[in-house]
Amino acid sequence: MPALARPAPRVATLVPYGQGRVRGLGPEELGVHGDQMDRLVALGLPTVTGVTVPVGRSRELTDVAVAREAVDLVEELTGHIVGSTDRPLLLRLVPSTPVPATGLPPDVPALGVNLGNADAIADLIGREQRLHDVWTTVLTLIAVDALDVDPDDVDDVMADADDDARVTALLELIAQKGSSPFPDDPAEQLALAARALLRRWDSPRGRRARRAQNLPDDLGLALHVQALHVGPWERSGHGTAVSRNPDTGALQPHGTFHRGVSRKVAAGAGEPLSAMPGGTDLLRHTLATLEHHFRSVAEVTFELRDGKLALLSAAAVDHPSPRAGLMLAVDLANAGTIERAAAVRSVRPSVVQELLHAQLRLTGAEQQLAEGLPASPGAASGLIALSAQRALELTAGGVATVLISTETTPGDIPALIASSAVVTTAGGLASHAAVVARGAGKPAVCGVTELSLDRERGTVTARGQTLHEGDLVTVDGRSGRIYVGSIDIRPAEPPAELDCLLAWADSERQLGVRTNADTARETEVAMRLGAEGIGLCRTEHQFLGERLPIVRSFLLAEDEEAHRQALRALTDAQREDFTALLRAVGDRPVTVRLLDAPLHEFLPHDEQYDDPSHARRAVELREVNPMLGLRGVRLALLNEELYPAQAEALFSAWVAVSAEGITPSLEVMIPLVSIPQELVLAIGQVHRAADRVERQTGVRVPYLVGSMVETPRAALMADRLAEHADFLSFGTNDLTQMTFGFSRDDVESRLLAHYIGEGLLSASPFAEFDLDGVGALVAIAVEKARSVKPGIKLGICGEHGGDAVSILRLAPLGLDYVSCSPQRVPVARLAAAHAAAKDGT
Repeated sequence: MPALARPAPRVATLVPYGQGRVRGLGPEELGVHGDQMDRLVALGLPTVTGVTVPVGRSRELTDVAVAREAVDLVEELTGHIVGSTDRPLLLRLVPSTPVPATGLPPDVPALGVNLGNADAIADLIGREQRLHDVWTTVLTLIAVDALDVDPDDVDDVMADADDDARVTALLELIAQKGSSPFPDDPAEQLALAARALLRRWDSPRGRRARRAQNLPDDLGLALHVQALHVGPWERSGHGTAVSRNPDTGALQPHGTFHRGVSRKVAAGAGEPLSAMPGGTDLLRHTLATLEHHFRSVAEVTFELRDGKLALLSAAAVDHPSPRAGLMLAVDLANAGTIERAAAVRSVRPSVVQELLHAQLRLTGAEQQLAEGLPASPGAASGLIALSAQRALELTAGGVATVLISTETTPGDIPALIASSAVVTTAGGLASHAAVVARGAGKPAVCGVTELSLDRERGTVTARGQTLHEGDLVTVDGRSGRIYVGSIDIRPAEPPAELDCLLAWADSERQLGVRTNADTARETEVAMRLGAEGIGLCRTEHQFLGERLPIVRSFLLAEDEEAHRQALRALTDAQREDFTALLRAVGDRPVTVRLLDAPLHEFLPHDEQYDDPSHARRAVELREVNPMLGLRGVRLALLNEELYPAQAEALFSAWVAVSAEGITPSLEVMIPLVSIPQELVLAIGQVHRAADRVERQTGVRVPYLVGSMVETPRAALMADRLAEHADFLSFGTNDLTQMTFGFSRDDVESRLLAHYIGEGLLSASPFAEFDLDGVGALVAIAVEKARSVKPGIKLGICGEHGGDAVSILRLAPLGLDYVSCSPQRVPVARLAAAHAAAKDGT
């Protein structure tokens, strides 16, 4: 006859902290808190003594006999008698659920107090009123939720009675109108407290709270009976602490300490942890242990009774400060708790961005003026300047300045560089102001359409507020907000651990990371931040500011002699710039894009010319749509001396620096190619320049020639381009613009916010790479190019190369590198490592 199956063991009614997991119980029976306390006991950490009444058995605690068993068990575990006047011990009742939830009934903070022992306990504590406050909390809860006293009657007593008379008044009210008097016996008090919490949990309000969290109506409740030791006020209290200082990131307990008995809502603001008897050293080892256990910044609630520490709860911090999270990851990896690759994955790229730029210390009392697109991170305060000229005048006097303009042009570059921040009412994340600000590391907010400028009156107006030129504002480039007045700014002080983490990231990633840099200064910054070379040097940007007349003279030359003189001046200037740039880049690759100058960006917006011939020529060259007009390779094919002159200047500069022992890897890039034969003709121009330099110097300069892929046609014909090119680089700013048919300077401030709000787009395609459309074109181009030339080098040089989300989308497409603004290089390095981990490479 087969043996009968044994029934499953019945869960015990009372489970001491630390014994639940031994008995095979988890959060489903012990509740989240009970399971957490079991783990703390297993770690050997000091915890409050307690007993769990498991889910499904908690109603048994309303039975006085079971409550008495719980009291006896706590007394046995502590060696103290509940309610005794000699080394007194009280009880706390805490609820928890099998899963994390909000809307739980409150803790019952001090059970075991009665008229017979209250004076003795108050004498020991040294603060009678604090004991009465806690006792009042217990009485009001049990009166209403366990003894059926009308809440209005309780409110009347609380409103009418003086602080020192409320306990007596509540006891009298309960005796008169409650279903029974408030008992002196701790076990009877505990049974009533359990009834009160369970009634709260079963109430309509409790069920609504569960439904709001998509939790079942019948979700059970565990109850935890905790020992509450009573000690002198000077050596006792409770508090909260996190393991890391949020400002410095160091392993240093940080939080608040309160005198008295722990309650969910602490009385008063409390004191810093340094005021805690025994200091923060009492917590340091415990928090360090928890960090290694959680593999996260840890937070605890604790009690201190007569100098002895006991944990009430412990958890991982979901969102530690950027500095704390970074330093923790490096510390854990150095200690061997986690692998270096895990440390890299644990730090978000956005954290790097925050650490590298100044941040506002907001208090909530700030007065916001306006909001636009967060175009370049960082924060700065300065006086309003409504023109480039005024910005230069102010900064020349050492005054911090915020340049506010409708938009910026190449002629505004000196003012933009000199200013502390820039704000434009037009344009978007790929606008001129945004690109230049990111390259210079300046905070920028673009597309602030709600901001109205009146240059004649010298005012800016938004949200009913009018400020004047010279008034003080603060710009937050991370959030896109502009504030009235000065706000405290935390300077960028990245810890040494950042370099360590990024070095680990470099060993994990597959994508190369280059920079978009046009000057030696930008290049030096990028190299310090870990760039592996230059992925885009925009040669037209070398003619901004004081050199703007050079390129204007070339573009507007009316006769051959003027054209020749302008070209000579352009070549001389380029040779000087290239020499400095190549010295800065060292023995790394450098991709130099030959001139791509949309005419409208280099001609005066006010149409004022010193030379009448330039004015006539400008009228002849005026275009309806300059971004799709005579620019890039098209300009070079109509001005056949242009690209050879630029290439000759570049090759001559390479010869000069090579004599100093510096040998950069040159990559010459032809912009805005749509027809393969355009590329063939331009490559021929570059080769002829190299031959000319060899004849002049006797040095054959090594170089590659490639094409930018900025138009959909170029992407679809990448195989034809690859037949002639040594590399292809995707200019995703223009490719996005032409694929969507969006004007990037217009739609971000006027259209995209509406599209995002309506769910047509999830984000601006100029901020986050569009995988479905632009990504499809890039994937086609990669496949076609490698079908012709498997080893061809492929990269992107649009600003998507510095966006973490975009890098995750770009990495699987088979590119060799990304390139971005200097200040975004560290972000790209970490994001590329995350992308490698996601791909499993």
